[in-house]
Amino acid sequence: MNTITLKPAKDRSLVRRHPWIYANAIARIDGDPAPGATVIVRAADGRFLARASYSPHSQIRARAWTFDESEPVDHAFFKRRVQRAVAHRQTMVKDTGATRLIFGEADGLPGLIVDYYVADDEPHAQLVCQFMATGVEAWKDAIVQALISATGCPNVYERSDVSIRQKEGLEQITGVLAGDAPRDTLITNECGVRHHVDVRNGHKTGFYVDQRDNRVLVAQHAQGREVLNCFCYTGGFSLAALKGGATRVVSVDSSGEALALARANVEANGFDAQKAEWLDADAFKTLRRLYDEGQRFDLIVLDPPKFAPSKETVDRAARAYKDINLSGFKLLRPGGLLFTYSCSGAIDSELFQKIVAGAAADARVDARILKRLGAGVDHPLLTAFPEGEYLKGLLLQIA
Repeated sequence: MNTITLKPAKDRSLVRRHPWIYANAIARIDGDPAPGATVIVRAADGRFLARASYSPHSQIRARAWTFDESEPVDHAFFKRRVQRAVAHRQTMVKDTGATRLIFGEADGLPGLIVDYYVADDEPHAQLVCQFMATGVEAWKDAIVQALISATGCPNVYERSDVSIRQKEGLEQITGVLAGDAPRDTLITNECGVRHHVDVRNGHKTGFYVDQRDNRVLVAQHAQGREVLNCFCYTGGFSLAALKGGATRVVSVDSSGEALALARANVEANGFDAQKAEWLDADAFKTLRRLYDEGQRFDLIVLDPPKFAPSKETVDRAARAYKDINLSGFKLLRPGGLLFTYSCSGAIDSELFQKIVAGAAADARVDARILKRLGAGVDHPLLTAFPEGEYLKGLLLQIA
């Protein structure tokens, strides 16, 4: 069996059940493991630590499948892991046709993302997968069969067009893995709101499943308010605000295609289109322009794309987050609410709060944190793996 032996004292994270083994922690590799092959990981004194998938091109040289020496990594292993993940969602996730079915390391399947969409208008379901590491890539067929078996959904589409695959030595790829090709758009119902989902071309797997609970929260606070939603994509937060009774919703995004779907979403829900304004524009410039024009809002959502894809870009990202939050605070009326988010894994919760606090100070407002925000229960977090908490947010109110 191919074996990785760690340097002395480099076993501590694995003993705490952290699933990643970095290249600089490895003393030697016995055998010639292929990309994605299962290897045994041992401590410097020979103790068994884990069975893991091998990735020769990545700085994360191996990802742990199991810490149980008696558990083999085979087809039955993936069937068990997928069934367990699906059972958790069936128990914990309600009132939605869009669910994160597999969330990588948290479900014992490092590098795998699977979202499950059920159509609102007719019986149709779609599984969408992202294989982001060599281990899950090597076991793709077994995983697809396990997903079909656990869900009864025959349609599986791959959206592995993510840059992280390059670090794994893998090409970006999309296409049908099983069943029928996805429709141009699928309409799914989330907590009473209908959304068009573009599985083949949309962001991520077509929809921001992770913001479901936060969209519900916006709806709960939108009654009678004027709302600004920046980086709106297909209008998820905008629809939530309209459902919640907002009097006016201004939405900003630089993608005309996304805004076209957003408008279609308003129509699909029967909302008053006169209350919705769509701006195909740069959000940074628009925030400053709206302030200069004297416009003000009662509720603002800032949900930008990933500003910090790596640790090397944190400083630049911090400036960008501060910029938009400074403008957001300035645009709020007294008593106004700011929902602000970061999906950058390299920006942790503590740093994000410091950035937002600095923006509030520069805007000369007193801001109170009413709630810390994150993804829903279909995005569980391992206590041993804080890196899984990529989405963090704050609900703030100014005096």
